[in-house]
Amino acid sequence: MTASAEGGLAGMPQRVLDADGLDLLELALGGGLPPGHVAPWLPGEVLTDAENTPLARVGAAGDPAPLRPFAHATGYQWDPGLRRPAAAVRAELAGREVTAVIVDEVPTHIDLRSLAARIRAGGQAVVIVILASRTTLRRRPASGAVVATWIHVLATWVERGEAEIAPVVVPWPVGAGLDVARVAAAYGAPDAVRLADDRSPEEQARIDALEHGLVEREVTSLYPDVAGSAVLLALRQEQRTGAVVFFTGLSGSGKSTLARALVAQVAEAGPRRVTLLDGDEVRQHLSKGLGFDAPSRAVNIDRIAWVAALVAEHGGIAVAAPIAPFDAGRKAARAMAEAHGAYLLVHVSTPLEVCEARDRKGMYARARAGEIPEFTGISSPYEAPDDADVTIDTTSGSVDEAVAIIRAALEARLGA
Repeated sequence: MTASAEGGLAGMPQRVLDADGLDLLELALGGGLPPGHVAPWLPGEVLTDAENTPLARVGAAGDPAPLRPFAHATGYQWDPGLRRPAAAVRAELAGREVTAVIVDEVPTHIDLRSLAARIRAGGQAVVIVILASRTTLRRRPASGAVVATWIHVLATWVERGEAEIAPVVVPWPVGAGLDVARVAAAYGAPDAVRLADDRSPEEQARIDALEHGLVEREVTSLYPDVAGSAVLLALRQEQRTGAVVFFTGLSGSGKSTLARALVAQVAEAGPRRVTLLDGDEVRQHLSKGLGFDAPSRAVNIDRIAWVAALVAEHGGIAVAAPIAPFDAGRKAARAMAEAHGAYLLVHVSTPLEVCEARDRKGMYARARAGEIPEFTGISSPYEAPDDADVTIDTTSGSVDEAVAIIRAALEARLGA
């Protein structure tokens, strides 16, 4: 992008894309979106990555025009010979009878033999459509990190002349609601079959069993060596699913007391690492300088949710205890956390009069006197959640009793 073009973006609304958004944009720019699919961006927006690098500008008709190349990582899934735009693949296949073989899970030994049989059958071109997501490492659907470990197994067949068309890596936005067969058609293959659908019930049962108990011998017998290591890594991460426990309630409701007790008990029980994101402490560090108006509160919750989701993504447990007065912010936090692990919303529903009677810091008294503007429960609303997973009133009962209820709900979410 030229300096003049970049200067022309000043004042235009920007949309920062997450991993799914980047996959969707890459697919769109390459001509891979099915006709009629409505993308979430709006005309006139500049689409950026998380580092605010402008990647595309959305035209009046809603179609994005590229501004800069995407930042690519290393690995087979980023090979330009494999990650080809849909328009280029479609043009190459024009006028030919084409079938797409959809690969959305790590292929087993039997899957690979099934694919070889399809290719040898001949009579038409076979496109091996490999779905690769930028999202967290998972086998279903496979992420780019998993794809990279076994894609060269398929590529070697191409080198030996066993396939007419090289495998095509397709960026796959998990949450976009795309139909894989329609995307394959955009790549020039109107007929599509899913490789995993060729599995026998017995083979599928063996694969499903791996998710409930990691047996290295079973992985070795099911998958090629190069794929087996990826499956083991993915299984280990899936079995180490993290969680976010998100407390909400009025100031003085007992959120921090319960959160600290929960953290202490979970840490003592092990083996998971647990991180406390207390509302007051977050305000001193992560959200230092923010006010208490509605926009600032939204930013504060967004920051807490982002950090908590990172903890969950790496198998830990994050316990957050902000006031979080607004339903929209809590729902956004839930969505962010559930993309990476389990989520538990705990509403500490202690009544306002009890919280105000406790008032150890004198905050309620100052708010009543008009000294603190936008104080939740007095001069700013608290929207009680209607989607709480656990509701605790600390007016009665002990801390240990309350924590026991929360721990039981958390363990149920984690399948412990």
